Amino acid sequence: MLKITDKIQIPLREFDFTFARSSGPGGQNVNKVNTKAFLTWHVEQTESLPWAVKDRFVKKFSRRISKEGKIIVVSQRFRDQGRNVADCITKLQELVRSVVAAPVKRRKTKPSKGAIQRRINDKKATSERKSRRRPLRGDE
Repeated sequence: MLKITDKIQIPLREFDFTFARSSGPGGQNVNKVNTKAFLTWHVEQTESLPWAVKDRFVKKFSRRISKEGKIIVVSQRFRDQGRNVADCITKLQELVRSVVAAPVKRRKTKPSKGAIQRRINDKKATSERKSRRRPLRGDE
C-alpha cells in the first residue's frame, strides 16, 4: 500500500513497473543491467482516490497524463533497480500529496481607507520628485 494520508491509500497492484537501461555514469553496470524504473499508473480508472482529489490531480498534471489516462513516473537516480522503484513511488506520492488539500478560494476585499491614502500620498511624492527634475519653463 502506498500511503498518501490516513484516509487515502493506493494499493501497489494498481502500478505497473517496467525497466530499461539507465544513462549516465556507471560503467559496465549501466551497460548490462536494467536499472531505470518506469512506474505506470492508470489515474482515470483508479478507485483509490476520492473523485475531488482525482479531478484536481488530472487538472494539475494534465500534461503528464497520456491520452489513455496513464501517468508515467521515471527514475534513474540510483544504480540499482530497487532504489529506483522506491524513488518512483516517492515521486508519485509527492505528486498526489500536492493535490490532496483543496485550494482555499480567494475572498475579494477592498483596500482600507488608510491603504488608499498611503497610495495617493506615494503617488504625489513621486510626482513631486519627478517634477523637480524637469528644467524650469523660463530656462528652455
